[in-house]
Amino acid sequence: MDIIKGPLDMLKSPLGMGVTVALGCGLLVGWQLRAILGPSPKSLMRSMGAGSTEASVMGEGGGYKMILVVNCNLKMGKGKVAAQCAHAAVAAYKQVQSRNPELLKMWEYCGQPKVVVKAPDEETLIQLMGLAKELRLPVSLIQDAGRTQIAAGSRTVLGIGPGPSDLIDTVSGDLKLF
Repeated sequence: MDIIKGPLDMLKSPLGMGVTVALGCGLLVGWQLRAILGPSPKSLMRSMGAGSTEASVMGEGGGYKMILVVNCNLKMGKGKVAAQCAHAAVAAYKQVQSRNPELLKMWEYCGQPKVVVKAPDEETLIQLMGLAKELRLPVSLIQDAGRTQIAAGSRTVLGIGPGPSDLIDTVSGDLKLF
């Protein structure tokens, strides 16, 4: 029985050659897939200046998020708030999907974080929407149809983002969680 003395001796064995060929094929297939499928979300985030640490890539140290600002002056029930937040999230998603699909990929890679916060009244929603627009963040202001709890046309929820967390925080960072 021969004892393999080092890494170079292992390459000479049939098993070593098989492992070497398999690794080489794996690398080639990986490079081909990357060329076909495009860059990874991690490299996209780096190219857009989102930072290079693993924490920022995964959304823990910044990343991307969406904020849903609820108009608390309307005294909506929990189910109504949930439905209105869902309307805002879907509207924001559709907007970004058509206008900036790369941003959408980065937000999805971060886990699609969404945070719901309180606004005291409709005027606050309008002010926040103006500030978000100035910063070129996506916004979606939801107006109720008036079929259930509140009057038609009531502005219920403002969706901001998805976008860079630090930029969104400049708009909504002072608001309390819902």
